[in-house]
Amino acid sequence: MTKHTRPDDLDLNEKGLMNRAKGTAEEMKGRTRSALGGLTGDTSQQLKGKGEELKGKAQRTLGKTQQTLDDVIDRSHRKAP
Repeated sequence: MTKHTRPDDLDLNEKGLMNRAKGTAEEMKGRTRSALGGLTGDTSQQLKGKGEELKGKAQRTLGKTQQTLDDVIDRSHRKAP
């Protein structure tokens, strides 16, 4: 049985993992900024922080989707003969 391989530029699992990690980092950055804005009373920083949190969540969701899609593609190529 031959294993189906995709070129590196299409490795969705790795891209998904990277997007999940970057998204988590962005989300943490946003939470920190929002909290500091709350402590200092700077609503502008709070809003920027909330925006970064949302951006991070979206990137994490993209990463999860990429990994799920990679799994589905891999399963479709492991069909029994």
